[in-house]
Amino acid sequence: MESIIPILKETREASAAVRRLSDQQRADLLKSLSTRVLANTANIIAENQKDLASMDDADPKKDRLLLNEKRIKDLAQSLLDVAALPDPTGEVFLNKTIEQGLSLKKIAVPLGVVGVIYESRPNVTIDVASLCLRSANACVLKGGKEAHFSNTYLVSLIHETLAEFGVPSAAVTLLPTGREFVGELLTATQYVDIIIPRGSEGLIKFVRQNSLVPTIETGAGVCHTYIEQTGDLDKGADIVVNAKVSKPSACNALDTVLVDRAVAERFLPKLKDGFTKWNVEVFADEPSFAILQAAGYPFLQKAAPDDFGKEFLDFKCSIKVVEGLDEALKHIETYSSRHSEAIVSTDEQAIETFLKEVDAASVYANASTRFTDGGVFALGAEIGISTQKLHARGPFALEKLVTEKWIVKGDGQVRW
Repeated sequence: MESIIPILKETREASAAVRRLSDQQRADLLKSLSTRVLANTANIIAENQKDLASMDDADPKKDRLLLNEKRIKDLAQSLLDVAALPDPTGEVFLNKTIEQGLSLKKIAVPLGVVGVIYESRPNVTIDVASLCLRSANACVLKGGKEAHFSNTYLVSLIHETLAEFGVPSAAVTLLPTGREFVGELLTATQYVDIIIPRGSEGLIKFVRQNSLVPTIETGAGVCHTYIEQTGDLDKGADIVVNAKVSKPSACNALDTVLVDRAVAERFLPKLKDGFTKWNVEVFADEPSFAILQAAGYPFLQKAAPDDFGKEFLDFKCSIKVVEGLDEALKHIETYSSRHSEAIVSTDEQAIETFLKEVDAASVYANASTRFTDGGVFALGAEIGISTQKLHARGPFALEKLVTEKWIVKGDGQVRW
C-alpha cells in the first residue's frame, strides 16, 4: 500500500452514516457488539496468543497486551456501560434570541473522525470504537504491530456489528501497522479531525511535534505518593503497595514515594513485606537506602538522578526522603508528568495545600493513584488520560468526544 489517504477518505464518508443513527441505535449497536465479543472469547484469546508469543516475557508491555477471559468479560461489560451513558451529542449549551431578532442555539455535535495511535493494548481497540460510535463519531485506529492479530480480530467483530446496523465498515478503520503511514495520518487534515496518541513518552512527543491535525495528549504517568508526617502510616503503606503492584504496567501506577523525614524510619520498614511479596526493586536515595538496608529489604539499589521522573511500568520504584510539604511539592513540580499525584496525611491544611497546588489531572488525598480510570470514574471507558489543559483533562471519555456548533435562525435579517 502506497498511501492511506483513500482509506481515510472512506472513513470520512462513513462518519455521516454514524451520525444518522439514532441515540437508541447507537446504544443497541454497542450492546450487540458486547454479545459478539463474549461469544467469541475463545477466538479472541487464540488471536491474542499469537501476539503474546512474539513478545519477550521480560517486556513490561506484555501485561498490557494480554487478553484473558476476565479481561474480555470486562471489555464486554464496558461496552454495556458506554451504551447506558446519555448521548453527549445534541446537548444545548445556550438558547436565546439576540437584539436583531436572531435565534441562537449552541449545541454539542460529534467531532467527526477521531484518529488514535496506540501501542500494545488491544483493549484500546474496543474502548475507542465504543466511545466514538456512542458519540456519533467514526474512528481511525493505528495500533502497534505487537497487537496485530488481536486488533485485526477485534475489528472484524466490530465490522460484523456495523453491518448488522447498516453502517459501512469504514466507520471503524484499522490502519496497517507500518510506521511509514504515521506521518500521512498526522497530516491528513482534510479527513481526520483530531489525533489522540496513547503510549510511550516518545510516541506522544513525536505526535505533538509532527501533527498538523489537532492533538489531545494522553501522557505518560510519572506518579508520586507523598507520606506527610501526620499521615496514618499503616494506611499509607497499603496505599503505596497497591499503587505500585496492583498493575505496574498502568499509567496510573506509582513511580516515586516521597517520605517526610520525620516519619521515614517508622514508615519505610512497613513497605518491606508488601514489596518483598512482589519482588519490587527499590531505587532509594541515601537516607531511605540506609533505613531499608537496616530493615533487611532484599531488592535495594542506590538511586541515580534519572530514577526520579521515570515511568517504570514494572515492579520498580524510587524513594526519596523530603524535609516536609514544601520540598515534596517542589519535587513533584519538577518531576511530575501531571497525571496522578497523592498525599497521605491527617492534616487538613496540608491536604488542601497539596490538592490546590499540585498541577495534575487527578490529585488524591489518602487513596491510591490507581483509581484514575474512565471506567472507575463511571465514564464507561476512556481513550486515555489527558495530561494537557485544553479541551479535556483527566480521563478522556465520552463527554469529551464532541465539539460545539452554533445554530442561527432568522427571518430575512441582514447586517451592513
